[in-house]
Amino acid sequence: MGAWLSASLPNRCLLCHLSIPAEHTGLCDTCLASTLYQGPVCLGCGRGLLQESGFCGSCQRLDTLAVVAPASYHHGLGSVIAAIKHRQQLAPLAVLCQLLWQRAHRLSLLGLIQLPQVLVPVPLHPKRQRSRGFNQAWLIAAELARYSGLPLDDSLVSRCLDTRPQEGLDGKARRRNLANAFSLNRPCPWQRIALVDDVVTTGATAREIAALFRGSGVAVQVWCLARAEAPGLLSEVLSD
Repeated sequence: MGAWLSASLPNRCLLCHLSIPAEHTGLCDTCLASTLYQGPVCLGCGRGLLQESGFCGSCQRLDTLAVVAPASYHHGLGSVIAAIKHRQQLAPLAVLCQLLWQRAHRLSLLGLIQLPQVLVPVPLHPKRQRSRGFNQAWLIAAELARYSGLPLDDSLVSRCLDTRPQEGLDGKARRRNLANAFSLNRPCPWQRIALVDDVVTTGATAREIAALFRGSGVAVQVWCLARAEAPGLLSEVLSD
């Protein structure tokens, strides 16, 4: 009955609410195109760049983690990604993961990143996962593995502290909240990994996990569905 009802209901875009073809799910082509980056962005901070150069000058000097995302969280995808995480609205997940993989592949062809050897989803604490029923980072990583052919390793990193949610915390509070929250379960057998999450805001979670790999020389980058850069930063186009 549930499957029949779902099939009989109109397939509508989650953003503009117009009907979309049956083979599409979640977002229409127009809304999807409008949410994507329209030009080069710094992989470190998300600032707009005049040309594809990977990192702006400031992020080059700071040796910032590369964040690979197809879109800004603030340009329409915020409500969609929040619905994936909090309401299990998974309809747009496949197309967003496909766009993320296309973005990563393009950056690798440009020589701006080196593709990872494995996808590592950011873990939830077991208590949080039982409460939510799923880990959205794992679902994203599984979909990316299907598109890319890269393996998924969800046994490498654990969340050992059940910290408070990061929403509403500033950067300093996020860093305090995540101190010692993660642990490595075994030595990393990979040289290059991509941490996978739904959204990157301050990058505190990624940096906390990346620090676990630093001593063994593992190169870490971050893949996410959208980047929540500082307000107005994307429009500050630099020529670095």
